[in-house]
Amino acid sequence: MAEADVSSRMTCDPWFISLEQELGRDLLSAGEPLTLRSGQSLFRRGDKPLGFYGVVDGTLKVSTMREDGREAVLGLLESGNWFGEVSLVDGSTRAHDVTAISPCSLIVVGPAAFNDLMRRPLFAQAMSVLLAGRVHRLYGALEDTMLRSLLAQVARRLLHLAQGDAVSAASRGARTTVPVSQEVLATMLGVTRQTLSKELRALAAAGCIVPQYGRITIISMDKLQEFALAD
Repeated sequence: MAEADVSSRMTCDPWFISLEQELGRDLLSAGEPLTLRSGQSLFRRGDKPLGFYGVVDGTLKVSTMREDGREAVLGLLESGNWFGEVSLVDGSTRAHDVTAISPCSLIVVGPAAFNDLMRRPLFAQAMSVLLAGRVHRLYGALEDTMLRSLLAQVARRLLHLAQGDAVSAASRGARTTVPVSQEVLATMLGVTRQTLSKELRALAAAGCIVPQYGRITIISMDKLQEFALAD
């Protein structure tokens, strides 16, 4: 894919478009193309960090294995998302698994190139903003789990996914079809498929959504927002 096409795909992410123009070009120029087939692992928990990644096309899942052997999906990474910087910054091994759930095109900025970019104050500042966004997202998720009903958590997660499950909402605005299966959504919320189905039926009865195979269609953002803000 031509560099201009890659740049166009990445501009759906507010973090990337906030970069100074030359810095954004240099970031893309430092990357190498990588393709993954559906189901292929990018890295596993405990792996050494081999790069900072940008998703050009496709969707990946961030997951971990629970003690009972079941997979817990922590989030989805879609076109425009950048990830993988934490282990490069602190020298740790990968904390989670990342796997393609559709054919994916990525760009990979290797450790040496990433370190060169980090020596530039503007890029180091931009990485601080990216990391701060992840911290805000983490605290928000903890708040939801501790203070909100499961119905509100489901509504909030659907709204979040409608924006693209990224550190910051996609600038192109919310979409009405969320391409996630009920099984994956249940693991993201830490509940059983049966428990999730009950909450989805309640949202459907209220005229918020229409559950479908492999996706959920939102028919009223306003109504869904009302449930998301409920205690």
